[in-house]
Amino acid sequence: MILQQLQKEIQNAFQTLFNHTLPIEKIDFQQTRKEFEGSYTFVTFPYGKVTGKRPDETATLLGEFLKENVDFIKDFNVVKGFLNLVLEQSVWVKTLVNLNDKPVWENIEKKDEKIMVEYSSPNTNKPLHLGHLRNNFLGYSVSEIMAANGSEVMKVNLVNDRGIHICKSMLAYQKHGEGKTPQDLGIKGDKMVGDYYVKFNDLFKAEVKELVEAGRTQEQAEKEAPSLKEAQQMLLKWEQGDKETTDLWKKMNGWVYEGFDETYKSIGVTFDKFYYESNTYLSGKDAVEEGLEKGIFFKKEDGSVWIDLTEDGLDEKLVLRGDGTSVYMTQDIGTADLKFSDFPMQKSVYVIGNEQDYHMKVLKLIMQKLGRSYADGMYHLSYGMVELPSGKMKSREGTVVDADELVADMVEMARERTQEVGKIDDFSEEEAENLYKMLALGALKYYLLRVEPKKKMLFNPADSIDFQGNSGVYLQYTHAKISAILRKANETNISHQSTSFENLEELESTEEELIRLLSDYPSYLNEAATNYAPSAIANYMYDLARQYSKLYAELPIFGEENEAKKSLRVALSDATAKTLKHAGKLLGIDMPERM
Repeated sequence: MILQQLQKEIQNAFQTLFNHTLPIEKIDFQQTRKEFEGSYTFVTFPYGKVTGKRPDETATLLGEFLKENVDFIKDFNVVKGFLNLVLEQSVWVKTLVNLNDKPVWENIEKKDEKIMVEYSSPNTNKPLHLGHLRNNFLGYSVSEIMAANGSEVMKVNLVNDRGIHICKSMLAYQKHGEGKTPQDLGIKGDKMVGDYYVKFNDLFKAEVKELVEAGRTQEQAEKEAPSLKEAQQMLLKWEQGDKETTDLWKKMNGWVYEGFDETYKSIGVTFDKFYYESNTYLSGKDAVEEGLEKGIFFKKEDGSVWIDLTEDGLDEKLVLRGDGTSVYMTQDIGTADLKFSDFPMQKSVYVIGNEQDYHMKVLKLIMQKLGRSYADGMYHLSYGMVELPSGKMKSREGTVVDADELVADMVEMARERTQEVGKIDDFSEEEAENLYKMLALGALKYYLLRVEPKKKMLFNPADSIDFQGNSGVYLQYTHAKISAILRKANETNISHQSTSFENLEELESTEEELIRLLSDYPSYLNEAATNYAPSAIANYMYDLARQYSKLYAELPIFGEENEAKKSLRVALSDATAKTLKHAGKLLGIDMPERM
């Protein structure tokens, strides 16, 4: 709104004063620092070659032009190369009038851009854990943000449902499962299969210890352990299509999928399409042949196929084994082509942990060398691991934080904290349980998303549920508080229609600042989409909630005698609640009406 208008005015000023067309998307503003007068600041340091003048001279010329030619610019001041713009107060009232008529996100134009976001990508030998939660929340949120920013988005999940790790769970179940089902044991299928993965590892470690004591080296013992050899034999049988092996594989994976679906539903993430590694692991061989013909790949004496990336600052990378069997890179090449044939996109986002940084860099380089139209748009949304105060999690040792158990613990914590406050005595049992889960998931998602994805993070559940600090619960509480204000305004017939306040000429600074924040929401949304960073939305929501709380503390609403001012503050409350709700949806966070 205001920012878009200012961008156009700066563009016009550059054209008129310097005969230079400055692209709109290159024109950025900062919030003016508190010690200087103004609302927005334009930095002129980068434009010396365009204007042929010092930054402060450029800023002064622009300021004089804008003050003379733009009716809503009241004044300006220059600090070195920083042009601080002071806006007429009437522009803020008009902005709120427009916000009242139509939320800013409804003005965002649809883009001719298709984006695929791949996330979750679980292994079927274990249940989802805390690390998976960060992946799922990131992928879902980035998808929602990009869709809200005007792109067409497809959310996909590539399930790792084959390989030696799957066979380890299968073998342990075959030896110790006694044919029991998850229903027999009263346990989720993914949890049960994960338990057998841990059992295999316990058996494997015992065998290795025994072999080392018998005189083998650690390396020899790990290669010769009988259980590992059995698992390798089982994988071979699977690849050969052995019926008994594939039937067991289908049965155990079926149990896992039921468990995954339950978890996905519980944490509120969805997918448009699932891919399965068992269907894609052979793909890519045609692309390898194509690469050989084009001279992109080369064969070694043993028949294996490689790519030389030394000129790109990397090394040689295997893309196909000498016996013609696939490696992960073969599969990923083929899957990338398959995904594009299903959904011809300009951008393909992979939400994968930072331990795969090198692999993803190689994959993108290969697809570029193969000439794929979508290759430049491949983006690895690399995120840091989530650790606990007690240290790193390890699936095979059973030391991970199970996602379902964590959510249940968070719900219990939300129940205890809410009952301590004691403001929901009139809630039905069902309403209370829904609120506890809403608060628990809001706390969890906000805590994991407010940090920039690339950063490794420490998760402390107790810190995430905080009614006062920088937390999801604080945002939800602010929304509930505003909802109560709006209900009271409705009951007492206080209008917040634009006609009630559109002629106001003076605003308090807290009102002006809140309107500015509300108006700027699309720029934060664009930043989050451009940088694949839900943290930009999370931090915006916190700033918005704090600014509203400041207004609520400093200015009366129902005690205000001036009816126009009272209506404006109710309108501001309404716009804030709607924006918190919209932004929360992009993070997967629901906003309660009461709490």
